[in-house]
Amino acid sequence: MPWFVWLLTVAALGVAEFFTLTLVFGLLAGAALVAAVVAGVGVGVLGQFLALALAAAAGFLIVRPVALRQMARQPLTRDGTDALIGRRAEVMREVTATHGLIKLSGEEWSARALDETLVIPAGALVDVMEIEGATAIVYPRDLLP
Repeated sequence: MPWFVWLLTVAALGVAEFFTLTLVFGLLAGAALVAAVVAGVGVGVLGQFLALALAAAAGFLIVRPVALRQMARQPLTRDGTDALIGRRAEVMREVTATHGLIKLSGEEWSARALDETLVIPAGALVDVMEIEGATAIVYPRDLLP
């Protein structure tokens, strides 16, 4: 098989990877690139397909599991409002489904209860579950499982 056919295969697989982002087509494109190099050196069709198979197997058995593990890791540091999620706060003014005030990291924040049926009294401790704009969505600590 001519080397340029392998390069066309590499391009097609690269485009497929771009649209799927699964790492499958990208690894196959890498294996096809290895086959193109082998074809360019002058190895026969059987050797090209053997190189393709070995490179694909190495990619799927070694590279893909490591890449997937790295992609699944959470970032080590959170910043901005993401850093406030999970923090403990104290209720300054009663928190309901529509309004309230908490002290979070030394600052006063407007707050709403995560559960619309809850009324959290002043002085209670809450956990910040999410941040929506400048409002903390909170849940009382004593109700957590």
